[in-house]
Amino acid sequence: MSRVCELSGKKLMSGNNVSHSLRRTKRKFYPNLVTKRFYIPEEDKWVKLKVSTSTLRTINKKGISAVMSEARSQGLIK
Repeated sequence: MSRVCELSGKKLMSGNNVSHSLRRTKRKFYPNLVTKRFYIPEEDKWVKLKVSTSTLRTINKKGISAVMSEARSQGLIK
């Protein structure tokens, strides 16, 4: 399974570890993802999504229906 948020599209980023001597080695920054079930009252069903924790805050603020419609308009979900 890929480490990509299904609603916001957040994914892995790359960067450098920088030591005290300023020697740089490559590293990866992973998004903070959780798998969570959401109830969608319009469709009267439960949906299991892998979302980032920052997206969870947005869902709490706007609601799952609004966030899913935004993701559909951006082409992240069908």
